[in-house]
Amino acid sequence: MAIKYYKLLDILQRKELSKGDFSKMTGFSSATVAKLSNHKPVNMEIIDRVCKIFQCQPGDILEYVSDDDNNS
Repeated sequence: MAIKYYKLLDILQRKELSKGDFSKMTGFSSATVAKLSNHKPVNMEIIDRVCKIFQCQPGDILEYVSDDDNNS
């Protein structure tokens, strides 16, 4: 998968939020938080909720990384 959530993980680190804190804040299950942490696909409703909570745009929490870049 070419969508990466490095930016979201960076936001959490800068805000000193643990994954548990993030889960409580968003209402996400630990499985959903694990998907985000491991750059796995998530429903757009998840992205929408994160953007509402952090008052940001999707590009502020995720980025597209070409699969070709991952293999080099």
